[in-house]
Amino acid sequence: MRRHELTDSQWHLIAPLLPRHGRTAKLGDRNFVNAVVYLLKTGTPWRDLPERFGNWKTIFNRFNNWSKRGHWKRIFEALHMEVDETGSLVDATIVRAHLDAAGGKGGSRAMTWVVHVVDSPRKSTQLSTPRGDRSTSS
Repeated sequence: MRRHELTDSQWHLIAPLLPRHGRTAKLGDRNFVNAVVYLLKTGTPWRDLPERFGNWKTIFNRFNNWSKRGHWKRIFEALHMEVDETGSLVDATIVRAHLDAAGGKGGSRAMTWVVHVVDSPRKSTQLSTPRGDRSTSS
């Protein structure tokens, strides 16, 4: 058994709770759950998942499907673990901010105006020739 994997006693608690429909995993359900545990404990990106767990994309797709179908929630509830409704996975990939957070279109209508008053000379200079002395040659 490796550092970030389930022990035999932990696996025996979880194994009966896993869904039993659809295709069987090529590398097994325990390997899949160990891959998810590894990701959650280390915070590594999906693409950096060690090869011993299999193709990262396959594991991600299965994880995503289980999440959408509520399998993880049922497992946590059966194990009497508290489920955080707002989010319980920290992933090392990029999270995009909502447009409101960046002040983009549709963002907050409140505007803070800042006025800079600088006591400095004008950027343009006065004409050295009086206006009446200028020639209007064409």
